[in-house]
Amino acid sequence: MNNAPQLYTLYQQLLEQSKLMLRLASQGLWDELIACETDYVNAVHALSRITQEFEPSSQMQEQLRPTLRVILENEKQVKDLLQNRMDELAKLVGQSSIQKSVMSAYSNQGGHVLVPQHNLDQ
Repeated sequence: MNNAPQLYTLYQQLLEQSKLMLRLASQGLWDELIACETDYVNAVHALSRITQEFEPSSQMQEQLRPTLRVILENEKQVKDLLQNRMDELAKLVGQSSIQKSVMSAYSNQGGHVLVPQHNLDQ
């Protein structure tokens, strides 16, 4: 049984999915990226199943290698963009935590603003 066409098709689907994920991450469309990730993972699992059932020939591996390189590079770029987003969110959470602490301290003062008073006698 020749599964070569199916293997090529799966690699192309995975490539297209990785391009889409990279575009979504580059545009900051995080919710859409997460939704798209399910399709990507399913494509990876399908590819994994077929390669376990059917050992690609050396020639086929050579033909698929450039596609795989692009997929891996796209994954790396998506991962880098996700890491940047996580760093951004961590910074925002830290700022929010500081603001919450300040507001808590302010409310513990009964809402009174503590301002140094100038001595009018001097």
